[in-house]
Amino acid sequence: MSVKIRLQRHGKKGKPFYWIVAADARAKRDGRFLEKIGTYNPNTNPATIDLNVDGAVKWLQNGAQPTDTARAILSYKGAMLKNHLAGGVRKGALTEEQAEEKFNAWVQEKEGTVDAKKDSLAKAEADAKAKALAAEKEVNAKREAEAAEAEAAAKAEEAAAEATETEVTEEASNEEE
Repeated sequence: MSVKIRLQRHGKKGKPFYWIVAADARAKRDGRFLEKIGTYNPNTNPATIDLNVDGAVKWLQNGAQPTDTARAILSYKGAMLKNHLAGGVRKGALTEEQAEEKFNAWVQEKEGTVDAKKDSLAKAEADAKAKALAAEKEVNAKREAEAAEAEAAAKAEEAAAEATETEVTEEASNEEE
C-alpha cells in the first residue's frame, strides 16, 4: 500500500479549505484517509497553514510521498527540513541537539519573514485607506465649494430679479404719474 500526503478539499464553492492528510494512493481525493496532519486555508493573505510537523515527519520517514502542493506546504512549514535533519541524525552526521537547534533557528527566521510580510500587507492596506480618505475629502471639498458657488449665484440671481422687479414697478408708477 503506497501512502500519499495530499490535500483533501473542503469548504464551499469558490472558498476552498484543505485538510492535509496521509491517505492511501488509491483512495479518492476527498475520500478515506489514514491521518489528518493539518489544514491549509488559501483564502487568507498570507495563507493560513496549521501543520503537525512531527506527524508529517513520521509519515515521510515511513515512506509517504507528498504531492507537489503538499511538498511545497511541508517545505514552507519545515517538515521537509526536519525530515532531512532526522536522516542526518540516523546516519550519525549530527546529534539530536544540533538538529533541533538548526530546526529552531530556521523556524525563527521563517517566522520573521512571515511577520514582515504581514506588516507590509497591513501597511499597504493602511496607505490605501489613507489615500482613499484623502481623495474623498478632496471630492467633498469640491462639492461644498460648488454648492456654495451655486447658492451665491442663486442669491445674486434672486437679487437681480428683485432689482428688475422693483425697477419695473417704479417705471410703472412713474408712467402712471
